[in-house]
Amino acid sequence: MSLIERIRARDAKVAVIGLGYVGLPLAVELARAGFHAVGIDVVDEKVRRVNAGDSYIKDVPSDILAECVKSGRLQATTDFSVLKSCDTVNICVPTPLRKTRDPDISYIVASVEEIAKYIHQDMLVVLESTTYPGTTEEVILPMLERDDFKVGRDFFVAFSPERVDPGNPRFNTKNIPKVVGGITPACTEVACELYRSSLTTVVAVSSAKVAETVKLLENTFRSVNIGLVNEIALMCNKMDIDVWEVIRAASTKPFGFMPFFPGPGLGGHCIPIDPFYLSWKAKMAGFEARFIELAGQINGSMPEYVVGRVAEALNRRKKAVNGARVLVVGVSYKANIDDIRESPALDVMRLLKRHGADVFYHDRYANAADPELAHAEVESVELTPKELARFDCAVIVTGHDGVDYQQLLANVPVVVDTRNVYAGVNSDKIVRL
Repeated sequence: MSLIERIRARDAKVAVIGLGYVGLPLAVELARAGFHAVGIDVVDEKVRRVNAGDSYIKDVPSDILAECVKSGRLQATTDFSVLKSCDTVNICVPTPLRKTRDPDISYIVASVEEIAKYIHQDMLVVLESTTYPGTTEEVILPMLERDDFKVGRDFFVAFSPERVDPGNPRFNTKNIPKVVGGITPACTEVACELYRSSLTTVVAVSSAKVAETVKLLENTFRSVNIGLVNEIALMCNKMDIDVWEVIRAASTKPFGFMPFFPGPGLGGHCIPIDPFYLSWKAKMAGFEARFIELAGQINGSMPEYVVGRVAEALNRRKKAVNGARVLVVGVSYKANIDDIRESPALDVMRLLKRHGADVFYHDRYANAADPELAHAEVESVELTPKELARFDCAVIVTGHDGVDYQQLLANVPVVVDTRNVYAGVNSDKIVRL
């Protein structure tokens, strides 16, 4: 029986390397589709919790995870040797940027090194981690292919970009269209069959390079447009114009305009990072991506601008930043999730502390034990009237639902609102972005 036939019959054993925001939801969808899925991760605690049916990913309810585990369709392990008996493997590991802003694909390489030990006839390998165009063909393929073991004939390799949007109630792993591009047409066909078996929509493209570039275009599009609206916000501030009103009115145009909103900076593992993968690869090809680089500079400068607005707000009340007690409200990178990767709040807190402020935070979603938050060395506080009265200023960096913003405004002398949570509220205590 061919691999495609085993996939169609749900007889294929599928593996997912990396059980984070991308890998765990994918493993669960594959298990729910009827496959025997195995998740592989180097973190013992993740493996333990998956096998206990205890989800640490908000988008994967524990009851659904527990049902998959109890049925025997999903298990987790730290042992890569299980790949010997697997027919497909999806790589869903982090791809950060180095401090020099060049891609760090070491997690991908480490995963492929393990796969190479156990790869066998008719195995499908799919990379989902965001990376620069050419990674699948130029890095992964040479690590797996041999003279007597050819891609498209003996094994299959493809790229399919993850499109996870944590906390999105409408779109999830199952119903977000899946772009797939293989090294050969046969690779694309096999990979598409795997995703069709468990996901709603599959979009085939002509190559892995195209699929890799699709992901980078999507997030570069957002980065550039956010950079534009951030610059408009800076301009409007200089001219005493309400940028939020401008955006709201412009959004009434039924064609030719898509609203983007200013903020304290970019966060998450995609938008702040992916454009630099594209510009780095462009430089390797002798092309300077000036638009992308400029957007990155503007977006990267926003935390410093926010701290400047805090200083202005305090100065109006004859108070210096040095020695002021400042409360940062919301530290995750977007509303209503616990993910603080690349969150602008981390930069805002660091800059405030550098200027001598006593900085505290409130975020009911964030995990105080998160290494990045622990490294920031800031204390969490509750939003009680007594506690709030101790602060000179609050700055809303992430606009979570469920926060009593009116109580915040009533008990703190001045609030810097970077997310427009006080839309329609007139108060001289509010300093807008």
